[in-house]
Amino acid sequence: MMHLRSGDAELMQELGDFPDDEPDVELVDRECRTVRHSVPLEGVELDPHVRDCVQSYTQPWLIVSRRCQGDGLSAYAERTGFHKLLLKQTFESDIQPQRPEEPVSSPSLTVLCDDEGARNTLSSSDFDLRALQPDPRLDCLLRFSSPEELDRFNLESRHANRQPELFALYPPSDEEDAVEIRPIPDCPKEHMGHRILVRCLSIKFEIEIEPIFATMALYDLKEKKKISENFHCDLNSDQMKSFLRGHTPHTDSSTTARAAIFSISYPSPDIYLVIKIEKVLQQGDISECAEPYMTMKESDTTKNKEKLEKLRSQAESSCQRLGQYRMPFAFATINIMSAISTVTLDRDTTDSDSVNGRTNTDKKAYLPRRNSERFSILEDQYNLSSFKPGIITITNFFKQEGERLSDEDLFKVLADLKRTSNIQRRVKTISGSVKLDVTPAPDTVAACLSPEIIPIKPVPEKIVRPIKEVLEFPSSDVYVPHCIYRNLLYVYPQRLNIGSRLASARNITVKIQFMNGEEASSALPVIFGKSNGPEFVSETYTPVTYHNKSPDFYEEVKIRLPARLTERHHLLFTFIHVSCQARQSQSASPETLIGYSVRLVARLSRTVSRSTTPCTPRSHKGLFSLELQAVSSVHTQDSYLERFFALCHALEGKAMFPIRVGEEKVPEHKLEHELKLSIISLSAAALEPLVLFLHLVLDKLFHLIMQPMVIAGQTANLAQIAFESVVSVVNSLHSSQELAKDQQGRNCLLATYLYFVFRLPDTPLEGVLHQEAKYSTMGRATATSVGNMLLQSRIRSSSNPDIPVPHSTEDTEVKDIMVGKVQGSGHPSRMSIFVDASSHTQSSPSTLRHSGRKQFHEELALQMVVSTGVCRENVYKYAWFFFELLVKSMAQYVSQMDKRGIPRKSRFSDRFKDDITTIVNVVTAEIGTILVKQQKELEQAEKVNISLAFFLYDLMSLMDRGFVFNLVRNYCNQMSAKSVSMATLISMRLEFLRVLCSHEHYLNLSLYFSSPASAPASPSPSVTSQTSSSCSLQDQKLVAMFDLSQEFKQQHYLTGLILTELSAALDTEGKVQRKAINATYSLLCAHDLDARCSKPEVRTKIAALYLPLVGIIIDSINYLDFTGGPSAGGPEEDFENIPPINHSVAMAIAGNPFNTLSGKSCSTLTAEASRSLLACFLWVMKNAEQGLVQRWLADTPPAQLGRLLELLTICVSCLEYRGKQSSDKVSTQALQKSQQAKARLEEALLGGMGARGEMMKRVGANDRTLGQRENLRWRKDLTQWRQTNDRQDKSKAELDQEAIIGGNLATEANLIVLDLLETIVQAVALGDCKDNAVGGVLRVLLHSLTCNQSSTYLSHCFSTIRALIVKFGDVLFEEEAEQCADLCQKVLQYCSSCVDSNRSQACATLYLVMRYSFSSASNFSRVKMQVTMSLASLVGKSSDVREEYLRRSFRTILSYAEEDSEMQATQLPAQVDELLKNLNSILLDTVKMKEFQEDPEMLMDLMYRIAKNYQTSPDLRLTWLQNMAEKHNGRKCFTESAMCLVHAAALVAEYLSMLEDHKYLPVGSVTFQNISANVLEESAVSDDILSPDEDGVCSGCYFTENGLVALLEQAAELFSNGGLYEAVNEVYKIIIPILEAHRDFRKLATTHDNLKRAFDNIVHKGHKRMFGTYFRVAFFGSKFGDLDEREFIYKEPGITHLPEISHRLENFYSQCLGDGVLEMIKDSTPVDKNKLNANKAYIQITYVEPYFDDYEMKDRMTNFEKSFNLRRFMYTTPFTKSGRPRGELNEQYKRKTILTTMHAFPYIKTRINVIQKEEFDLTPIEVAIEDMQKKTRELAIATHKETPDAKMLQMVLQGSVTATVNQGPLEVAQVFLNEIPADPKLYRHHNKLRLCFKEFLLRCGEAVEKNKHLIASDQKEYQQELKKNYNKLRENLRPMLERKIPELYKPLVKPRMENRYGSLVESPSASACRC
Repeated sequence: MMHLRSGDAELMQELGDFPDDEPDVELVDRECRTVRHSVPLEGVELDPHVRDCVQSYTQPWLIVSRRCQGDGLSAYAERTGFHKLLLKQTFESDIQPQRPEEPVSSPSLTVLCDDEGARNTLSSSDFDLRALQPDPRLDCLLRFSSPEELDRFNLESRHANRQPELFALYPPSDEEDAVEIRPIPDCPKEHMGHRILVRCLSIKFEIEIEPIFATMALYDLKEKKKISENFHCDLNSDQMKSFLRGHTPHTDSSTTARAAIFSISYPSPDIYLVIKIEKVLQQGDISECAEPYMTMKESDTTKNKEKLEKLRSQAESSCQRLGQYRMPFAFATINIMSAISTVTLDRDTTDSDSVNGRTNTDKKAYLPRRNSERFSILEDQYNLSSFKPGIITITNFFKQEGERLSDEDLFKVLADLKRTSNIQRRVKTISGSVKLDVTPAPDTVAACLSPEIIPIKPVPEKIVRPIKEVLEFPSSDVYVPHCIYRNLLYVYPQRLNIGSRLASARNITVKIQFMNGEEASSALPVIFGKSNGPEFVSETYTPVTYHNKSPDFYEEVKIRLPARLTERHHLLFTFIHVSCQARQSQSASPETLIGYSVRLVARLSRTVSRSTTPCTPRSHKGLFSLELQAVSSVHTQDSYLERFFALCHALEGKAMFPIRVGEEKVPEHKLEHELKLSIISLSAAALEPLVLFLHLVLDKLFHLIMQPMVIAGQTANLAQIAFESVVSVVNSLHSSQELAKDQQGRNCLLATYLYFVFRLPDTPLEGVLHQEAKYSTMGRATATSVGNMLLQSRIRSSSNPDIPVPHSTEDTEVKDIMVGKVQGSGHPSRMSIFVDASSHTQSSPSTLRHSGRKQFHEELALQMVVSTGVCRENVYKYAWFFFELLVKSMAQYVSQMDKRGIPRKSRFSDRFKDDITTIVNVVTAEIGTILVKQQKELEQAEKVNISLAFFLYDLMSLMDRGFVFNLVRNYCNQMSAKSVSMATLISMRLEFLRVLCSHEHYLNLSLYFSSPASAPASPSPSVTSQTSSSCSLQDQKLVAMFDLSQEFKQQHYLTGLILTELSAALDTEGKVQRKAINATYSLLCAHDLDARCSKPEVRTKIAALYLPLVGIIIDSINYLDFTGGPSAGGPEEDFENIPPINHSVAMAIAGNPFNTLSGKSCSTLTAEASRSLLACFLWVMKNAEQGLVQRWLADTPPAQLGRLLELLTICVSCLEYRGKQSSDKVSTQALQKSQQAKARLEEALLGGMGARGEMMKRVGANDRTLGQRENLRWRKDLTQWRQTNDRQDKSKAELDQEAIIGGNLATEANLIVLDLLETIVQAVALGDCKDNAVGGVLRVLLHSLTCNQSSTYLSHCFSTIRALIVKFGDVLFEEEAEQCADLCQKVLQYCSSCVDSNRSQACATLYLVMRYSFSSASNFSRVKMQVTMSLASLVGKSSDVREEYLRRSFRTILSYAEEDSEMQATQLPAQVDELLKNLNSILLDTVKMKEFQEDPEMLMDLMYRIAKNYQTSPDLRLTWLQNMAEKHNGRKCFTESAMCLVHAAALVAEYLSMLEDHKYLPVGSVTFQNISANVLEESAVSDDILSPDEDGVCSGCYFTENGLVALLEQAAELFSNGGLYEAVNEVYKIIIPILEAHRDFRKLATTHDNLKRAFDNIVHKGHKRMFGTYFRVAFFGSKFGDLDEREFIYKEPGITHLPEISHRLENFYSQCLGDGVLEMIKDSTPVDKNKLNANKAYIQITYVEPYFDDYEMKDRMTNFEKSFNLRRFMYTTPFTKSGRPRGELNEQYKRKTILTTMHAFPYIKTRINVIQKEEFDLTPIEVAIEDMQKKTRELAIATHKETPDAKMLQMVLQGSVTATVNQGPLEVAQVFLNEIPADPKLYRHHNKLRLCFKEFLLRCGEAVEKNKHLIASDQKEYQQELKKNYNKLRENLRPMLERKIPELYKPLVKPRMENRYGSLVESPSASACRC
């Protein structure tokens, strides 16, 4: 053990070296539901078995616990109100800014045209900033005299009000992996099913003439079984009760109950509550007695008064004489499940509030696991714990039939009832009513009685009517061990068959008595009484069936059995004939004896629970049958168990041989054989009785293991056979499908037994146990304070407590395993051999023990070692049971023998330790065997593995810890030797270690307090030396502190193991990764929330223990990528400088002889796993000593530092705050911005970042090729913590709570990152890589500003940025120009924040940027341009710029400049003033843009105009072109967006061509003409305007070759998105020469791949693309201002109908101009302005088509070519001479209007103004020619399609051949071809039309023939009809087509005429085109 410094010694005292963690063995009184135990009275002599039962059911629980033991994460449960203590963080995303109500002003409709002389007022402003009130300034901005003072101030403010516990803010890890949580079993308790409280409110018939008695019970129709005992009640009035006074000696209060609690273990739809009604025996059968009830009505009481009095008098007489005899009368049934589930069911049901405060408890916990379909369905369908209370009313009774009284008859009636509701026709009914109040029974009910009539707690103070618990007879087996004394017998007489033997015996009753002898006085008062009578009686009678010689009985007799049954105890049945007629002698008894029957009960243990027994009255023939049912926790009712218990007690007691066991007698010499046989036969016992008496059986078996039996003078060792029986029982319970198991596979019954019941055999524990106050069990990370009382320091000497002294043996034990034993000399190989327990002597003389006495734990371990065969297999299969048994017995042994003061090494014998070693080795081998040979049994192996881990975990507190660590080492070595998949091995070891590391003293066991001075592998300098920069450690040792070195793993054994597994697991598949991360996370979480670790210096020591975790995470940064591809690094040589994980350490203690980096085919981490791992990293960095971290960073290679910065960036992203409002509503714009910034940052951090990549990222594209890695790492949908899953299920309070916690987590995580960034800056301030490091730090800071941050973090972040500017301003402005541009943009964004503090910080930062850049003219010019461009970008891209806040921020900056005394003598204030004026003028554009947010055309015109005004400022024009591109992209106008970028690229090309002349570069904008002719407008920039040498001009990163490529690549992607694949080719024609010149072959490969994709799309989608729809929009009216009489062409998406654009424009301009002002002109006729209302505004919208001249058509062959570079459009207007738009064919004219636009479509905006208009008119015959040509073209296209469309062809044919409507082809021919026109000018038109018809007929014929081949068989008639119509049309047209105009052919020679005719006929379409 190394020497400790004084500070560490104090820490040892604080957390303890090895505290007193001895187990506490305590007795806990068992909870008793009743006021007293239901046990026999004291003084009664009991049988040994009964005595054992009574003791078992009453003795206290024996529980072994340890201080601080528990799950560390349990601290979460104690933090219910934790969020109330947190400071609510302010996030701008959660704030809805309060804006003053502005009057809704209509947008200004000033013209936004493309005129050259447009006004320049848009970018100028007369707004006076000085008139505004500035925000408060930061006092401390300029007051610091030195950077060190600034850093000190920032550090203090950052560390104020910090959250000390990071994991308290983090959600707990997945419970699925929490294997270290060993559930505490449920305390044994009496089984209760679902409890229903039934109150009987009333039982009434139509008439009340006699007492009536009710009996209720539950019946299960499906199982055909009665499932509850009877509940007797009556609601007789006092008058009726007086009739029976002579037969009721007294009334006990317990018999007055009118409410009962029924229990149902297995709910079923077939459960019925049956209410049987009896009355006092009268003369006459049931029908005669029921007649008055059936005939008389309550309403006729007055009329039948005399009859009723007579009946009442007869009844009273019968009661006085026969009051003790009953007769069946009626019954009623309720389907209890239907009543509960519907609470109506044709009955009068109302709500009842009779029971309050009920608790919904889960009763399933006490039930066996049922596999039956019935059980699983009904559990869900019938919720018996929380149904709605209700009152059920039954309005009819069924009359009892004398011959149908048995249960079989009842079940038939119930079955009939279930089948049909018309049973009343077959069974007579009696009018009456029963009202029952049915409610779920609460857990505690006042004045309740148990089935044994014992009051249940709580007992009411006042005497109230009691409620009875009704005992359940479950329909299926219930597997819950007995835990209360119950000894009841139910007797069911069934049938008596006297027949003709006794003619006089007709009214027969059976008197039942429980006798203790032959005398009449021997009848015991143990029969439970019925309602309103004595509690117990000595005799009872069955109801009488009048004049029935063979009666059936349904009576249930409940008997309390005596505790000690003897041969004298028996049931006596007396059969009696009752005379119903009054005899002459009133004193004469009505009874006549018939006979007797006797049933012995002494052998009840063998009685099956329900048996039918024949009895014999006066003869030897079976005439009487009955059933007996014992409900007893004393009598086993199983022959195997009875035999076992009887033989065991024969050994213990003073038994007289031979012993009677059942029906046989066992002599003494056979006792051993019979006992062994009974032990073996235990496994043959039925499962239910075995479970019921499980505790007793196991106690007896453990007693036999320990107790050598002396039988016939010989000692019989039954240990082995008893142990095997225990194993057999354990196997039986685990194998049963009926019994429940916990998540670790432990049988719940056995776990409960071990935890609560088991105690060492034959040990008077109560006398030995320490009775002082015991420690309660608590988690090791609970918030309760353990304090110094836990610890007894062993490092102080008696003279000077500050001087360390050598440690005791207890310390040496750990040192041995830590340092010496890990050298690996091999483990002990001794195997235990079988030694007879009687001669087992102690091998270690130092061990104290009673000589000659076996110890239970030693015998148990021995039996486990020597077991063989199936027994051995089951021992290790269910090892958890024997492990926990060993641990509890060892704890009791240590406690009893007072061995606490003895050194641990001497507590247990060496032989026992050898046995434990053997057991652990064998179990480990078994696990390996299962993994290798039985892959299907993997789950079993995992469970055994966890149970072994818990065993060693428990041994840590009992045995020598060095010995236990040896066992851990053996385990690891053995497991590593198995040839199993790496993932499986790591998973097993991880679960094993996770359990071990959850030990409450894990930190002490890992030697967390050891000093780094002598152990560099565990660096942890004293906290007092944080500020000290001197360190004696060498550089490599400092680096090694953060590495998982061999030395570290030797010193910090358990921590080394867990970190080794984590490192290996990260190279495997996802599930194992998650397990490893969760294990590490849970460990750190436990430390963080442990009250013992709350002191900062303790946390520093603990963090030092986990420093290697930092190295592991940095080396595993690629796994945090969500793409699965390899990470792109910087230059390859940098990777050589990164020390990889030293994987040779795998051969060390943990035993990992494998290379974890061989073939990294691992999966990347999930988002949740990444977050957990990053949280661990942040926790370590938060708590580690900062001086140590700083020294480590100073020695870190640049490449490693870059990876660390990347890791910090990932932390910021992964732990970002989501917001309490809808977490998914993230604006596309904000997401794009954040993705751009993150992608830029990522690639810059990784090195090799070109400007081209920068540009690509800035415009939002993902570079999918650089570094073979998609930039998906920052995708919020993947990395974001879903802190509020299932939001719709959470209340507002829960969401608010989560928002508070989530906000604090994000803030704390970012502040930890900020702390580390500051440390990095301080560490590398003097190093060579200062410039790169400062730039990297700034990138991380800027990335954090793109995320959703709290005001708290932002204030500290801006402070850090200002400190960087102060300290490294020159470096930043010179070397990191790009980052400065980003900085300006981010700061300006926060200048518009609605949060005052954010705005103040941003203003101070922006002014500081200006101030420190002013020292260099070039820097300041660049900063001014960057700020201006940033604002332009912000205004252009954001739809919600808060200009009022921005103006206030500008005023604040101006105030800083005016108040800066140092700079007043310079030009800075004036320069700032000028800059702010320019910014303010740009801000005015925002106001105008906001007005047109709803009108995209006006908005784009405005932005176009702004961009045009910046023609002389290339940087700003480029910015606005990009703004326009982004707006278009947001509207899915991809083509226009691409055009904006093409214009931007042309602008860059103009600039590049001025700088240098490279052949591969485009020659200015001319090169772009093939893409768009409009691009030439970018060539307006001339040399006198654009000077490349001017400071700040064209200094942006886009004005480079890489920037040009980036713009063009983005344009190509957008063209592809817009479907213009041909334009993609033209773009790449410009890119490819540049890439070839750069030799960028990777990019060339990608480019050609994109080109191939584009060409494939042209091939596959060629004719299916829709490029756009065009409309002419004309504005009329002075209301439009300069828009009046202006015409535009609007480009709309592919399929846009006229009503759509009309509706949109009408809505917008109506809002602008007011209601009733705007009118839409519906037609396209020319508008006469003089006829318009001057007070109104008009819009005319017309659909237009592209127009091409004939010569153009030669070059525009494809669909694309006809839709690209369009400047001319045409629309037609029909008219007639009369002024009407439409007329007859011969008077229908058409006007064609051709419009020419200023620019060609597609352009950088979607509307272009019209600059030229042409019109010409067509005559009627020309209109007809055009129409026919159109029809012919449609036919040709439909016929000659590559893949013919039958439907399309038939539609065209339908309109051509079968057209019967007006103006069909036939009518056109008749109008224009029927006669030769009189006007010679029309001859050519006439002839042309004739030729058109000829071609039309030809195409029709082709189409008809084509259709013939396309139709289905069912369309043949349709085809014939088409053919017929075609022939008819041809015949009708023939005469007109053959008629020629002679004048056209006269001058022609015949042959030439034929030729000409032929040419005319052949090419009518050519002439058509000329027209």
